Amino acid sequence: MEKSRMNLPKGPDTLCFDKDEFMKEDFDVDHFVSDCRKRVQLEALRDDLELYYKLLKTAMVELINKDYADFVNLSTNLVGMDRALSQLSVPLGQLREEVLSLRSSVSEGIRAVDERMSKQEDIRKKKICVLRLIQVIRSVEKIEKILNSQHSKETSALEASSPLLTGQILERIATEFNQLQFHAVQSKGMPLLDKIRPRIAGITAMLQQSLEGLLLEGLRTSSVDVIRHCLRTYATIDKARDAEALVGQVLVKPYVDEVIVEQIADARPSDLQLMYSKLLEFVPRHCRLLREVTGGATSSEKGNTVPGYDFLVNSVWPEIVRGLEEKLPSLFNPGNPDAFHQKYTISMDFVRTFERQCGSQASVKRLRAHPAYHSFNNKWNLPVYFQIRFRETAGSLEAALTDVLEDAPAGSSYCLLASHRTWSSLQRCWSDQMFLPSLVHRLWRLTLQILARYSVFVKELLLRPICNESAKDIKKPLVTGSKDPSVTQGNCEDQGSGPSETKPVVPVSSTQLVYVVADLDRLQDQLPELLETIRPKLEVIGFKNFSSISAALEDSRLSLSACVPALSDRITQDLSESCFSHLKSALEVPRLYRRTNKEVPTTASSYVDGALKPLYQLQSGHEDKLKRAVIQRWLAVALSESTHKYYETVSDVLNSVRKMEESLKRLKQARRTTPATPAGPSGGGMSDDDKIRLQLALDVAYLGEQIEKIGLRTKDIRSFPALTELVAAATDQATAEQP
Repeated sequence: MEKSRMNLPKGPDTLCFDKDEFMKEDFDVDHFVSDCRKRVQLEALRDDLELYYKLLKTAMVELINKDYADFVNLSTNLVGMDRALSQLSVPLGQLREEVLSLRSSVSEGIRAVDERMSKQEDIRKKKICVLRLIQVIRSVEKIEKILNSQHSKETSALEASSPLLTGQILERIATEFNQLQFHAVQSKGMPLLDKIRPRIAGITAMLQQSLEGLLLEGLRTSSVDVIRHCLRTYATIDKARDAEALVGQVLVKPYVDEVIVEQIADARPSDLQLMYSKLLEFVPRHCRLLREVTGGATSSEKGNTVPGYDFLVNSVWPEIVRGLEEKLPSLFNPGNPDAFHQKYTISMDFVRTFERQCGSQASVKRLRAHPAYHSFNNKWNLPVYFQIRFRETAGSLEAALTDVLEDAPAGSSYCLLASHRTWSSLQRCWSDQMFLPSLVHRLWRLTLQILARYSVFVKELLLRPICNESAKDIKKPLVTGSKDPSVTQGNCEDQGSGPSETKPVVPVSSTQLVYVVADLDRLQDQLPELLETIRPKLEVIGFKNFSSISAALEDSRLSLSACVPALSDRITQDLSESCFSHLKSALEVPRLYRRTNKEVPTTASSYVDGALKPLYQLQSGHEDKLKRAVIQRWLAVALSESTHKYYETVSDVLNSVRKMEESLKRLKQARRTTPATPAGPSGGGMSDDDKIRLQLALDVAYLGEQIEKIGLRTKDIRSFPALTELVAAATDQATAEQP
């Protein structure tokens, strides 16, 4: 407070700090210095502080000089103060004693009042307790009086009939009994209550017996008024659950035991449906009056209904579940998955139909929260059913994903059995014969596992060698030690030529690789169809996040499409090698014409047709399985690779021919200088070297024509333009050198 009232002298405007900072409650030296250091150097801060310190000293001196007279007269003003204080001490002491005496008197008065109030509160509680006991005794006597008078009237009127109390009398008794129960609970522990407790128990038993008899009589005679009075009485004494249990035991249980028989569990599905239909007929036949009285029926009048009852949930449903669990335990056995699926589907349809019989959404919620409802659902061993289905699906798929690639069955849209089985497994997961809404998360995971397994299978095919389909001697299998059992499983058997953990890798043909690419393309095109099949299944369970499902399928599709480039490379590599295995026969052309006196060539060599044969087979044999663009791309790549090698081969042949020709010319030139050597050429016509050049030119020209017939352009084939120029230059050179 003193700091807030103190005014510090104002300093020059050049100071690097605010003088009011010193007067703050939370002033901190370190924080002040660090804050000022951000603006100026420490030397400048020190100078400003010294300057302001001098200002403070000057201001303090001025303040002292201003009030100097008061400082000097301070001791003079305090003269006689001790005498004045001593005069005040005596009356202040007397006043203190009077206040203490008054305080003591008031405290004693308050204590006496508190004691009397406590006694009165105790008396009041005892009085209330006595009044409650009196009320209990009066209620007991009143109820006994009503019971005795009613019993005497019925005995005199109908001696042979049972002494059942009427609904109105029971309502009076129930109201009084309700008050009796309330006061008895409030008076718990009193000795008098223990004495009259047997009489209360007798009244309770008599009232319970009369209510049960009256309810059964009302149900037997279909008396709405009697049932309404009886149920209202049950509700009054807070025994509504007893009424529901009575209906379940007397009305529902015999009907359920009659309808549910043990033979139905092993019978046909139609028999199970018939049993459920009979159980559903119980509600409209036997519970109509109860639903009208309790407001469970649509035709019930709200003013005359008795709330607080739900006989379908608390009476009918528990007895149905008890009967099914006790008499049909084999109904829940998942050993036969097909039969289990039928039984489960029929049973869930029954549950949904039973829910529709409930009068309101609140009743349906109570049904789904009932322990019997959970017990019924838990009886169905769905995880075991899924495990059996998983083994069936996975076993069938693994049987097709073997080393030996088999063709798909007739009529399938796929080429290989492995691909056909993959698609059929995906369809089976979401078929009506296997799908269950409660297993949708497991089936979705199985779907992704099937796609991932097929992707791994395709990647494993890339590790196998390619066999020569046209050769009789297939390449020898390679022995590997793969750790993945799925790579080596199938029909391959260990011949004992190596370690026990190694197996030969079965080669795969280029045609089978083409089939794999075609199947991959087909499977990717059908994934949207699979999504449309899955969508309504997910909508049934209320699933709406379809973007995540689409994204997961897209990831699987990308995983499958990632295998296509590697497969295409293997296919084009094999095509290229097959083509060049014939094109390299160009090395034999010189041998055919040198020193053989063959005629001048007019047609292309046969090896060109042999080189083009694999390409024609690919184009004509798989045009119905693959897209034309894919085939044309493969042909272009294969021809580019083989033509480039062919270009190098032809170049080597022409260089060899040119060198041979130059060598012969030098030899002839040497012979011309010798007298014995005849002058002039050895003979007329085209030379052997020119025939070789001409034959190669014809071969290249024919190859270009066939490439155009295939549907490709020669300028798009790597090295083919250079090859054409090479043979054309050689032919022109030979023509120019002829005389």
